[in-house]
Amino acid sequence: MSIWTHKPDLEEMMQNSRNTAVEHLGIEYLEVGDDFVRGRMPVDKRTVQPFGILHGGASVLLAETLGSMAANCCLRDAGKVAVGLDINANHIRPVSKGWVYGTARAIHIGGTTQVWEIVLENEQGKTTCISRLTMAVTRRPG
Repeated sequence: MSIWTHKPDLEEMMQNSRNTAVEHLGIEYLEVGDDFVRGRMPVDKRTVQPFGILHGGASVLLAETLGSMAANCCLRDAGKVAVGLDINANHIRPVSKGWVYGTARAIHIGGTTQVWEIVLENEQGKTTCISRLTMAVTRRPG
C-alpha cells in the first residue's frame, strides 16, 4: 500500500533541487517505491573531509534531502509544508570513493510531525550511516 498523497516524481524532485546544495553536491534521485525514496551522492572533492573520507555533514545533507522530499509527498493538507525539526546520524563505516546510496522510509506520518529513517550504504551495500529525521508539519508560508 502506498504512503503517498502526492507520488514523488523523479524529474520534479530534480527540478526543485536546482541551484541548491542538493545540486551542488551532485545528489541524484533514483527511485520511488510505495513507501520509500532512494537517491545517491558522489564521494568526491565536494563531499569529502580533509582526511579523504565522506564528510559526516554531507551524509546528513543526503539523509535530510531524501527524508524531506519524501515527507512533503505525504502531507494530507495542501496548505502545509514539512520542514526539518531534528536530525541525528550514526556514522558506521567510512567511504573514500564512488557513491553512497540512501533510502528514506517513514517510521511515523502524523498531522503535525513525521519521523523518517534514512539508511546510507556504499556501493557494496554495506551500511555507512543511519539517520533519523523528524519533520514538523506546519502552515505553508505566504
